[in-house]
Parts: sequence; structure tokens; C-alpha cells
Amino acid sequence: MNKLLSIIASILFAVCCTNAFAQQIIWQQIAPGIWKGKVGKPEAYDLLNASGVLPNTTAITKMGVANFPFVQSDISGSITDNKTYVSFPLDKEEQLYGFGLNFQTVNQRGKILRLHVDHYTGKDDGRTHAPTPFYVSSKGYGVFINSARYMDVYAGTGVKKEGKNVPAEQDRNTDKNWTAQPYSDAVEILVPAAGVEVYVFAGPTPLDAVRRFNLFNGGGCLPPRWGLGFTQRVKSLYNATEVEKEADAFEEKGYPLDFIGLEPGWQSKSYPGSFEWDKTRFPEPEKFVSKMLEKNIRLNLWINPYVSKYAAFYKNILPYTASHTVWNGAVPDFNMAPARTCFFAQLKKDQINLGVSGYKIDEVDGRDNWLWPDVAKFPSGLSAEQMRQTYGVLMQRYSTDIFHQQNKRTYGLIRASNAGAVSFPYVIYNDYYKHQDFITALINSGYSGVLWTPEARASATAEEWLRRMQTVVFSPMAMINAWASGTRPWSYPEVAEQVKAMTLLRMQMVPYWYTTFAKYHFEGTPPFRGMGLEEGFYQPITKEKANTNLEENPYLAATTKEIKDQYMAGEYLLVAPMFTGEKSRKVILPKGNWYDFYTGAFAGNGEIITVTPGLDKIPVYVKDGAIIPMQPPLLHAAKPNEQVAIEFRHYGEKNGSFSLYDDDGESFDYEKGAFTWRKVVVEKNKDGEWVGSISLPEKNRPNTVGNVRFKHIQSL
Repeated sequence: MNKLLSIIASILFAVCCTNAFAQQIIWQQIAPGIWKGKVGKPEAYDLLNASGVLPNTTAITKMGVANFPFVQSDISGSITDNKTYVSFPLDKEEQLYGFGLNFQTVNQRGKILRLHVDHYTGKDDGRTHAPTPFYVSSKGYGVFINSARYMDVYAGTGVKKEGKNVPAEQDRNTDKNWTAQPYSDAVEILVPAAGVEVYVFAGPTPLDAVRRFNLFNGGGCLPPRWGLGFTQRVKSLYNATEVEKEADAFEEKGYPLDFIGLEPGWQSKSYPGSFEWDKTRFPEPEKFVSKMLEKNIRLNLWINPYVSKYAAFYKNILPYTASHTVWNGAVPDFNMAPARTCFFAQLKKDQINLGVSGYKIDEVDGRDNWLWPDVAKFPSGLSAEQMRQTYGVLMQRYSTDIFHQQNKRTYGLIRASNAGAVSFPYVIYNDYYKHQDFITALINSGYSGVLWTPEARASATAEEWLRRMQTVVFSPMAMINAWASGTRPWSYPEVAEQVKAMTLLRMQMVPYWYTTFAKYHFEGTPPFRGMGLEEGFYQPITKEKANTNLEENPYLAATTKEIKDQYMAGEYLLVAPMFTGEKSRKVILPKGNWYDFYTGAFAGNGEIITVTPGLDKIPVYVKDGAIIPMQPPLLHAAKPNEQVAIEFRHYGEKNGSFSLYDDDGESFDYEKGAFTWRKVVVEKNKDGEWVGSISLPEKNRPNTVGNVRFKHIQSL
């Protein structure tokens, strides 16, 4: 009897160890095409809680119904040692995208990642500025893990002993196809908490899944028109006179400029900060800000949130700060109302009320030896880990709130973000400076609900400077970040005129960019995105050896070549950057006719082309039937409600239609319905001539469209 009981106990123990805490995930449809599931008891504080945003249910509903993209029993969850394990199935040919702002890889299948907010140091291992726990499948669905913890991701790497698609065993001695990484049929995620919320987003296309994710997070941000112009960040210790001279130089030389960024020297103390003007460099801040606004130049101020003992509010905020400091500055716990009141009231009183238009929020991302350690304590009771994952989100949320209260839009820079922050008007930047990787990051931003800028700082040659500036123009924020270098658009005389032409092109395209961002806000479509989200795109699959040195890589693992050097900008444009030293490049065109952006010449249809554009041009291609709205090359963004002439450029042989978005350009009144979508149509008449029309403006709605003309772009 005792022996029998012992056997039963052993069996029960084995079951308990392996599966006692496994549970079926009950899925609840919370919106068309979106389902929520729970494993265990999710923590009260998560990424959605930190951001405080609400889904755009109207826009999600407009997308229509969709089916759950899995067999529910194929998804599993379990809890062991107060850690939650979640597993999603993978088909053999399925590709994965996302998992945050990666800089070197687009395809994430086969990767092992620790999703951890950090400064990017040159390796795609999950430690990055926005480690968004959301991935998209080539099959047309998305998965989001709503946790503010460091998560371990096994994106098709772990091979289970039992499963639906267990790979066959191979003999390395005799099988040339033997691999050190056998096929894996699951995405497995480990969350260090005793429960988690999981969301599934249906397609039917990968872009639809991304759109649902973005709309679920409130929809993308809609910057003010001036935010889509040109920005220059000046050297750290510039004073008021030097800043004014910088603005005047842009005007005199005919280069556009909409906002100037002031670096740490604007503060009386920095690293840590006082959040007060340095009166030796800026003796009359209010007059200075006002004078810059008269020049049509907004100001954006550098800050990091660590409070100096010399700050006027230091004693008031001290009880609501962490146990550890950053550069000897107190770290506010923004999950406590008194901390928010102290900190953001200072920004409002001393800067925003004076007319400052935005912030560059630095050093909320990482380097472990700079930020607080994971043993730090926060008075709200949240862990240092949870604060690390969400601190950039909190800074975006509460700084945006101030501008929202004043009914003025902002557009700024941030070093850390995460899921939930889709709707906040901030663009990620960092100190990494590899041009090619900047483009990969721009592609990955579209899978992760964030914006990224491939900024220019300085260059070794004039050619490199021009190539960098060309990609700056086709990005979310056209910026020179010259805090250390002091460079200006004309700093490389050999290419100064070409750079000017590109910056003016940026200004001409503001109506296109503005409509593109409106679609991001109202429809969830990322303004810049990878080719994997483009209909009709076929990626040739080739196998490349990762390393041919047997001593360094004895397994010679084969990898799929990625398309990470071309991307979509808005609905109609394909951008294919050139890098220093390149004379020509290959471009993969999706199915359908494509045309050269500059000349209208036919480029190809669903094929790989080789182009030699010369130094002056960045290759850009336009879909058949596309309409691109262009304005005159203004040096500053139009004022609120100011009417500007628009030329609608039509490409190709198809009839075209375009919805042009319009509002006052600066306020949040669009949230109350003060906006319009003007329908633009170009078609051939009975005489074979291209004729265009635009719908009439709506009564009592904004109308910034001045004189209109139509032009069919066709190569002679």
C-alpha cells in the first residue's frame, strides 16, 4: 500500500512540476478583430496602464470584422515559480516582424531577445529604446504581451520534444542539410510575473494587424504642421544672441527652418537639472521666446527628468523620488500625483507658458551604470524594473497633457518608449550613428507603434552629408542634431545647393506628410513602414552563409536575406536610400506599375531594377495613379488656418483619387470634429487629357487650401 501511495505521489509530483499551473486561455473579443486573454493574475500596472490611452473604437469598428487567426487550443499559458510562460504556434514558412525598435534585422524569426528598455549599443538583442512586446506575422496577425516587465522572447528557437511539427532528427556526419538550429514551431515568451494579459490582432493582412494595434493604442500622433518642417538643434552652450543669429542665417541663405532645439546650456544647472533658464545665456527668457516666435521659429528644450538640489521645487518633490539618483539628481516617481504636480508645473510655468513648443527628453532609456539599478525603490511601490520599462512613456504622457490643456500641439524627441505610447507626439533618437542601421530602424518603427528619426549630426565627407540629409527629408522629423558638431545644412559647401534643394522639397511635401500622419491618427497606418506591409510586394528568398570561417562559425547557419534598405513613405512613395560610396543599387518594386518621383518615367512592375541616380537624388518611386499634393517651398510652416496654394501631381496611367486632410494645423480642435477630408480626383476625359478636381470645402470647417492646380508628371 505504501509503495502504491509512493508511486501515486511521484506521478502527482511530476504532473505538478510540469503542468499543474497550466491553464486554458479564455479569449474575449473586445473590438472587431481584437481579442484579450489572461494567464494567471495579471499585475495591476502594465504598459496600457502607464500610457493611460483609450482605444479608438470607432476607427477599429470601421475596419470591419475578422476571424480569430489561431486554433485556440494551439495557444498555451502556464505559471511556474511566479513566472508566466505563453506559447503561440508558428507555421514553417511564417516570418515574424516587430519586437521593438531593432536596428540591424527586420525578420525576427530565430531570434532570442530580452525586451528591456536600454540605450542601443549595436546588437539586436532586445535591449533597445522601444522594446515593444508586439510582433506581426507574415500570415496577417499580431500578438501583444501587455506587461511592464523585462520579457524573454524565443521567436521560433525552442524545439519541443512533442508537438504538431517536430523536426526530423538528422545525422551531421552524413546529412549536408544538418543544422544547429532545427525548425521550431512556436513563439515562446517568458514574463517574470504570476500572470499577464495577452492580445491578439487579426488581419487579414499584416498591415491590418498593425493598424488594429495602433488604433487600439489610441491611433498615431498628429503633429502640428510646423513639426513636419525642418529643425536644427544648436550647440549645447549657445546663448540667446547666438540662437537668433542661427535663425537669421537660415533665413538669409534661403534654407527652411521651423523649430530650433536648445541643448542643456539653456538651464542654469544640468546633469542633474534645475529646469530654470540660465540668466547669463538667456537673461530675458520671455522676450527671447517671443522674439523667436515673431521669426516663425518655435523652441524645443532639452531636458532629462533628474532634479538638482538647486531646483526651486527640489524639497517639495524629494519625498516622491526614488531611493537612488541619476547623476546625483533625484528621480521623480511619476506614478505619484505630487511628483507630477511638482515637476510638470515647473515646465508649464517657466517654459510652456512663455511659448516654448516642445521638449527633447534625454536619458530615460539606459545604460545600466547611468540609470537607477533594479534594486532601487520607488515610493509608489512599483519596482525599478517596471519604472525602467515605462519611464519614457510616463514622460511623454504627462508632458503631452500640458500642451493638450492649452490646446496647442507639440512635437518632440524621446530616448525611450514602449507599447501604449503610439499616440504621443514624440520621435525616438539616440547616439548610435550608422546610416544603414538608421534605415533598418525606420522600417522596424512601423512594426512597433513608434516613430524614429535618421537624424544628421556630422559627416566625414560631403557625399555622406548629402546622403544623410536625403534620408532625413524622407523621415518623421527632418532634423540636424548639431549639439556637439555645430553643423548646419550648408556646412559642406560642395553639396550645399543639393542639400538646400532637399530641405525645400521637404517643405513642398508638407501637405503629403500631413495627410500621411492624419491616416496614422485616424486609420492607424504607419507613416513609414517596411516592404513586408506593402500589398503586392514579393521578397525574393535567397540563402546566404552567415560566416564562411569554419573556426568562427563551424555550423555555417544559413540566413534569409532581408530587405532592409528600402521602405514605404506614406501610401504612395517607395524610398530607396543611397549610402556613401554607392554609385548604383538594386530596388525591388512591388506588383503594379511604378514611376520615377522626379521625372514620371516608368520604372518597372513587380521586378528588381538597378538604378544609378547620381549624387543629387535619392531614388523614390510612385505608384501608378498616385496623387502627391505639393505646396510652394516655404521657409516656415503656414500659420494656423493660413491658405496655401497646392499643386496636385498625378503619376502613371491609372485614374487617381486622393483624400487630402485639412485642419487648422496647430490645435486639438480636430478631436472635436474641426477637420475635413477633401476628395481629389484625376482622370482622363474623352479627349484623352488628364483633368483634376477637388471637392468643395465644408461649411464652418477649416480650409487651408488656396489656389489649386493639377499636373500630370510624365517623362518626355
